[in-house]
Amino acid sequence: MSELELNAEEAFVGTVEPEGADRLDTAKLTEWMEANVAGFQGPLVLTKFKGGQSNPTYKIEAPSGNYVLRRKPFGPLLPSAHAVDREYKVQAALARAGWTVAPQYGLCTDDSVVGSWFYVMGMVDGRTIWNGAMPGDTPEYRRATYFAMIETLAKLHQVDVDAVGLSDYGKPGNYFGRQVDRWTKQYKLSETELMPDMERLIEWLPATLPDQTRTGVVHGDYRIDNMIWAKDRPEVLAVLDWELSTLGDPLGDFSYVAMAWVTDNGGRSGVQDLDRKALGIPELDEVVECYCKATGRDSVPDMNWYFAYNFFRLAGIMQGIKKRVIDGTASSAHAKAMSERVQPLVDRATEFAKLAGM
Repeated sequence: MSELELNAEEAFVGTVEPEGADRLDTAKLTEWMEANVAGFQGPLVLTKFKGGQSNPTYKIEAPSGNYVLRRKPFGPLLPSAHAVDREYKVQAALARAGWTVAPQYGLCTDDSVVGSWFYVMGMVDGRTIWNGAMPGDTPEYRRATYFAMIETLAKLHQVDVDAVGLSDYGKPGNYFGRQVDRWTKQYKLSETELMPDMERLIEWLPATLPDQTRTGVVHGDYRIDNMIWAKDRPEVLAVLDWELSTLGDPLGDFSYVAMAWVTDNGGRSGVQDLDRKALGIPELDEVVECYCKATGRDSVPDMNWYFAYNFFRLAGIMQGIKKRVIDGTASSAHAKAMSERVQPLVDRATEFAKLAGM
């Protein structure tokens, strides 16, 4: 069995003792927590979450409660990647606005504390749904969970960015143009071999950009396993992993979450090959209707371009991980398996690009 086929519960859930470069100076961290985190009381115990190969993530246990620390990886990094300060800023603003994020306690931009920038937030007690099939739940519970996921996203896209102090969080216009440019540059910086279909996509996507009609906070990685769910009801308690967030076209998020319906399950968030009717998982047209109703839209555009873009973007992200595996800076044992996904993602992007007229 490959690493990708491992049960996601085993692969990503729980913590391990930090080893080697992942060890942090707990004395300095304790001192920083005492000075910066309201109500903190030591001593602290630090372990590292298994999942998350982008920004290393730690669990802090202390008499005053449990916290989560996310830091930049050590070693050479691509420009604009791993911006934990942005993650902190957007979550702190949304927390003040009463939206569903973990409480934010502080950002540290002093490398002398743990060796890189980091931020600390509260640890939200709930469940993570790693598998979109939601084994063990009832059809009714699954259905309500999927609609809760879409309604929570719709509420994010209704947030007034000026009112919450995020008007400078990104350039509001030309979202897909900027994203295609960004991921083309990131891909080129981490390119390890010439991929003809990727070159075709790099040429075709910017020439066929859709019009942007709305602007809002875009999470950038919104899917069922990037949130903490209530243990006993279909309710989102906190949305995690804001590394790719910015201001932009809300359809970036909606089309990304809709990717689950064109992705096989494989024990993760995809639902394409599941018996959705039997499981109670809504069809994509029902999800579109739910999102449109909650955001006051009449409809969403043809999704094939958006799917091509999203698979292209994922290929760019995976190529970055692949390069870090080669350079020896990837922080997760699962990174190597992830890096083998670049070509299949390029193939899927090309399929949808052809459906959209490439």
